[in-house]
Amino acid sequence: MAEREHVKCLIIGSGPAGYTAAIYASRANLQPVEYCGMLTGGQLTQTTVVENFPGYPEGVDGNQMMLDLRSQAERLGTDIRDGEIVKADLSERPYVLTTDSGVEIAADTVIIATGASAKYLGLDDEKKYSGQGVSACATCDGFFYRKRIVAVVGGGDTACEEALYLAGLAKKVYMIVRKPFLRASDVMQRRVQETENIEILFEHNTVGLYGTDGVEGAHVVKRLGEPDEERYDLPIDGFFLAIGHKPNSDIFKPWLDTDETGYILTIDGTPRTKLPGVFAAGDVADPHYRQAITAAASGCKAAIEADRFLRGV
Repeated sequence: MAEREHVKCLIIGSGPAGYTAAIYASRANLQPVEYCGMLTGGQLTQTTVVENFPGYPEGVDGNQMMLDLRSQAERLGTDIRDGEIVKADLSERPYVLTTDSGVEIAADTVIIATGASAKYLGLDDEKKYSGQGVSACATCDGFFYRKRIVAVVGGGDTACEEALYLAGLAKKVYMIVRKPFLRASDVMQRRVQETENIEILFEHNTVGLYGTDGVEGAHVVKRLGEPDEERYDLPIDGFFLAIGHKPNSDIFKPWLDTDETGYILTIDGTPRTKLPGVFAAGDVADPHYRQAITAAASGCKAAIEADRFLRGV
């Protein structure tokens, strides 16, 4: 029989939501156990400088910021562990979750803060230039491209929103769109088309990136596979992916309600899910904002809700 451990509060994930939940749960004496998941520290560890998180007037390295949050949670008593939760049985309390090493955790409350993973094109160059011109968050990184030339990949509402945001900062924004049309809503299409420094490149695919010390341009193909296929290099300083995010919620889907993309649905703007004592915080339940500060805030709320639940308040 698998080893089983009983905990008051299990936190799954270690981004801003998970670590903030751990800080608050520790201070409430919930003796939380936190499993870091696939990517210790979450998506912020894949960025360079974070300039929009309050309290860091000079900005802060994403990795350093997450180490600071981790140290704070540990100092307050959180039991932080490497490893991933790979199986969930939420049929009854205490809820039973299984780690990748086979340990079973019976938890009175569960805070799911597993985040969401940005979708990429799958190019080797995306990894090569990660943090050096490649980004999946215009709100996070657009500031670094003031008066420069950038490209946004995608043709939906998100891509249009990212392009419009960047247009307020950058000198020029290209939208690289695979199809001969935008999938975005009519109002978003109109806004993009009316913005002078946005140029839409329809029927274009990106096949690579180039640059010496960061992105200097994209290798693009117009009408890929057609007789009039045209290949050329597009000089840019930044390459933004806006083709969607995948919430890391698969193991919870048999038990919790999600939207069509997989974001966990919560109740009335709280971190509460439809199961008593199970809470969702951060990007796994946030298709709209996806910011460190909103994730941290929701982690705080989740821990407060967990404490109230355990006290029967």
